[in-house]
Parts: sequence; structure tokens; C-alpha cells
Amino acid sequence: MVVSFFGCVVGNDGKTTLHPKCRIASVAKKNYFVGVKNSGKASASALSLIFWSGVAVLVLIVVAFIAKFIGSLVLALAGTLAVLWILFVAFTFYFFRDPDPLTPSGPNLVIAPGHGKVDTIDTTTENNFMGGECQRISIFLSVFDVHVQNAPVTGRVAYFKHSPGQYLNAMRADCAQFNENVLIGIESVDPRNEKIGVRLIAGLIARRIVPWISENDPIQRGERISLIQFGSRVNVYLPKHAKIKVKLGDRVVGGNSVLAAFD
Repeated sequence: MVVSFFGCVVGNDGKTTLHPKCRIASVAKKNYFVGVKNSGKASASALSLIFWSGVAVLVLIVVAFIAKFIGSLVLALAGTLAVLWILFVAFTFYFFRDPDPLTPSGPNLVIAPGHGKVDTIDTTTENNFMGGECQRISIFLSVFDVHVQNAPVTGRVAYFKHSPGQYLNAMRADCAQFNENVLIGIESVDPRNEKIGVRLIAGLIARRIVPWISENDPIQRGERISLIQFGSRVNVYLPKHAKIKVKLGDRVVGGNSVLAAFD
């Protein structure tokens, strides 16, 4: 008869046959194991936990020292930071000002859609909405101008297209070829059956155009239609028979100044 106890084998003759991983001390009669699988892994886990906890404590101490230094610096500059923030708040309110336009009520007028300086009056080609050659009036908006835009005529938004692009300096009249822009095409009711295009152009500082209208929306002359945040440019496209009422260097007021008229 063969009996097995704890991995050791006892034969019929009473003799014990040892398992390779188990030995029995003949005198002390004590069992012990040699080379057991996964031996030492628990200790390795403990050492790993100790190491990473030490790293965490060290990082915490370093962060505390850095925080103490930055905190002292911030406290030392608290007055300056408060003044800068107050100036920023004042400028932000100034920049986002939105005066009510005093829109002229005469017939067949095209009103300036933006506040700024007229720096380009020429003939150009705009194929997307105007369908070819047309007149262009370009208005540069500095960071000190109102940046809310107004509808130049009464009509319907027949075309609306956003074009991603670069953010070149908006002082360049040709920046519309490269910069992010939104082209709004209006089929007007007053003046009747005319096409008027308005292109909102982002600039070096102005990196966000916020339209408040979409395609097929009806609009009224002088109505707020968009916001360009910080320095930018607005182009107005007119049919060739429109009569321009401004000249280079004129400063115009959005929703108020007359850019052109139709007979």
C-alpha cells in the first residue's frame, strides 16, 4: 500500500520516498521546501510598493517646495496682478461694446456692416455669390473699433459659407485670399432684387468669427448679424452699377454710415 502525505510518499514497507521538492530531516523530523515556484515574488511586490511610495513622497515634497515658491511670488505680485486684471476687465467691456445703430431709413441704401476705416475701394472678382466682377469696399477694424457687424440691407441670406484658413495681419487688403473667413450673400428686398456680399475676415489677433445668422434667414437693414473678436476686416461686394458714397480713408459706423446707393 502507498500513502502520500504533503507531497512525500510512504511505501508498503514503511519507507518514505521523498518528492523532489520536499525533504524530511531524519532526526528533527521537520519538513522544508526548496526552489518552490513563485518563491520571492511577494517580497518583490513589497519592495516595488516601498519604492513607488518613496517616489510619491519625494514628488510630493518637491511639489510642496515649488508651490511654496510660486505662492510667495504670487503673493508678492498680488497687487500688480489685481491691477492687470482690472485693466483686462475694462478693456474687455470696451471691446465688446455694442451700441444701438442709428440706421438711415431712406430707400435703396447700402449701410456699412462694420465699424472702421475704408482702406480699399476697387473692382474685383467674386464668383461664389456675386457671380463674377463686382465692386469691393473693404473696411479695416482695429482692436479699438466696435466688432459687432450689422446687416447692410434688408433681404434674405441666400448664401453662407465658412472657409478655414490662416490668420495673417488683417491690415493687408488681400488677406481674404488666405485667412479664415465667412462669406454671407444677401438677396436684397430694399434695394429690390440686388445681390450684396459681406465677407467677415479673421486677422492676426482676431481668431474667432461668431455669426448670428444662417442661410435662408430674413434680415433687416442695421440688424446685428455677427461678431469678430479683435482686429479684423469686413469686405462688402456690390454690383457694378451701385454708386459708391464713401472714399478712401473715411471712417464708417456699422449700421449707420451709407456705403452705396442704387437708383
